[in-house]
Parts: sequence; C-alpha cells; structure tokens
Amino acid sequence: MIRLRTLLLPLLALWLGGTGWCAPLRGLAIAAAADLQFALVEVKEAFVKAYPGIEVAITYGSSGNFYAQLMNKAPFDLFLSADLSYPKKLVEAGVADGATEFLYSRGHLVLWVPKASPIPVEQLGMKALLHPAAKKVAIANPRFAPYGRAAEAALAKFGMLEALQPRLVFGENIGQTAQFVQTGAADIGILALSLARAPIMAASGRFWELPEDAHPPLDQGGVILNHAWNRADALAFRAFMQSPPAVEILRRYGFVVAAR
Repeated sequence: MIRLRTLLLPLLALWLGGTGWCAPLRGLAIAAAADLQFALVEVKEAFVKAYPGIEVAITYGSSGNFYAQLMNKAPFDLFLSADLSYPKKLVEAGVADGATEFLYSRGHLVLWVPKASPIPVEQLGMKALLHPAAKKVAIANPRFAPYGRAAEAALAKFGMLEALQPRLVFGENIGQTAQFVQTGAADIGILALSLARAPIMAASGRFWELPEDAHPPLDQGGVILNHAWNRADALAFRAFMQSPPAVEILRRYGFVVAAR
C-alpha cells in the first residue's frame, strides 16, 4: 500500500497542475466583471467561430474579489475588470504583464425596475428612489464592486446617500444586484446599462440612464496574468476584444469605448 501511494502522489501532483504536463487539457480561463455576463457570451461565440481550436471558460464576479484572488495566483489567464485600476495594481504588484494592459470600454449606470412596478422611473429619474414603493434599493457592494462605488458617488452627488442608507441592500457584484430587483428582494436597483440592455432584462423591466457626469468614469480594462497557462490564447482574446466585431457587440449593450 505504501509503495502504491508513493507512486501515485507524484502523478497526482502532475494532474493538479504542478507542471505544464496537463496544460493541453486546460482551456483559456477568463475572470470577468459581472457587467459583462451577457455581452461577453456573444463576444465569446464570435471569438470561438474565428478561433475554433480554442476553448474558453469565463467566470463572472466582482472585480475587487477577483483582484484579491489574482494577487494569490488564482488560475486565470486573462482578467477583464469593471475598474481599470485593478489591472494596473496587478501590474504594479508584478502579478500581471503591463505590456498587455488594455482599455476596452466605459460602463454606465441606470435605475431599473420590473415592468409591473408602480415606480415611473422613466419620468422621475433619480427621484424614483424617493418613491413610496422604493422601500429597498439595490446597489452592488462598494467594497468590492466598481459599480457599487459609482452608485454611491451618484447618490452622494444628488444628495440622497444619507437618506437612502437605511434602505440600501448590497449585492456581491452587479449581477447579483440585478437578481435582487428581478426577484423582488429589492424594489429598484442601480444597475449596469449592459445588464439592462440584455434581452432577458429588457423584456422584464424598465430603466432610466443616469447622466454620465453623475459619477466618476467607469473605465474598464483587462490584463494578462504573469502566471497564465495559455498566454497565446489570452493574447488572441485580448486582440479580439478590441476588434470591430467585438466592439460592435459591446456597443449594443451600452458599452462605449473610452478615449485614452
């Protein structure tokens, strides 16, 4: 039994990724901000058609949480963040390749309610948050999510943050925040325009876009990690994100390519 265990342990270490032995079995792994969860599905489909030999696995979450995980060498090749500052910090920490850092879009905020809601968000704008039916207001957690920080900044600019604080409910990321309003756990939410424009949410809700100057710019960018297993594939996806087909998909979801 001891002899068999001695033989198996080195093989297990290889299988778990101790060396590049199992790299061919692993596809391109992308950590992506939750506001991309609908748009990036289409980008991925277009990418796979252009590069049929590459397998792509995308995990969505809050940019701040991904940043913490990537600082500990989480097994991702490419990071797409809702806040360009996170890729920059990874580069500064020596975890990501500064030569691959890129800007791919700028995000925007909206107020979103279900279609059956009595809140006339299109007419009231920010005042919709003060409507009697707006008992719970969902925003992303500003500790981890760039959209949450932008939402707080917008509320502060309109002089509403202190009054609304007791009614705020926080999603771990902007995707979970959207779920809160969709399921009735919140009455209104400050969400990403990219989610509001997704077919499933456009069919079930109504929204009003916040002015662009209501919060600091949500410049979004990506970077390839120094510990990437599939650097070549990550470079290909990075280039595709900036290609006309991908830019057009992002634009349809409300993303605008920000000026450098």
